[in-house]
Amino acid sequence: MILSGEEIRRHQGSDIVIDPFDPQDLNPNSYNLTLHDELLVYEEVVLDAAAPNRFTRLRIPGEGMTLHPGQLYLGRTVERTETERLVPRIQGRSSLARLGLFICPGGSLGSVGYRGTWTLEMFVIQPVKVYPAMKVCQIYFHELVGDVGTHDGGKYQDSWDIQPSQMYREFGGEAARNQQLELGFDDRLRF
Repeated sequence: MILSGEEIRRHQGSDIVIDPFDPQDLNPNSYNLTLHDELLVYEEVVLDAAAPNRFTRLRIPGEGMTLHPGQLYLGRTVERTETERLVPRIQGRSSLARLGLFICPGGSLGSVGYRGTWTLEMFVIQPVKVYPAMKVCQIYFHELVGDVGTHDGGKYQDSWDIQPSQMYREFGGEAARNQQLELGFDDRLRF
C-alpha cells in the first residue's frame, strides 16, 4: 500500500522526516521534492563500474541552466528525508518528462531506514532549461510487511551531497576505496 498525502502529513516527524517540509508540496499520495543548485557531470568518456570516475561540479544559476542530450547529469534534492518502517521511493514528475527531461527513470527505491538527500539521475532528449529549487520529483512511501530489523548501512546512507556511482565498492574493497581517496572523492562530503 502507498501512503496518502494525509498519511504522509500524519507520519511527518515520526516515521517520516522531510526537511524542509512545506504542506503545500503534499499531493494526494506523494510529496514534491526540489532540485538543489548544483549538478555533477562525469569527465570520463567511458564510465567504469569497477572504479571511481572523475566528475566536475556545475552550479545552476538563478536564471537557469540548459541541459543537453548525450550527457548524464547528477543532481540532488534540497530536502533531506528519513524513514522508519516505511519504504521510500522517488520518481520524476510527468510534467518534466513531457518536456523531455527524465529524472530517475524507473524510479529510485530507497531502503527502510534511509537518511539523507536523494541523488537524481537526469538526462534529456532535447535541450531543457532547469532552475534551482524547481519541483523535479515526488517521494512516496510504501508500507512494509514483515520485520527487517535495523537498517543503518549502505553506500549512500547519511548523504548530504550528490553521490556519483559507488558500484566500484562492490568490486575491490579497500583497493577501490584507496583509489577513490587518491582521486579526491569523499562520500562523506557535506554542504
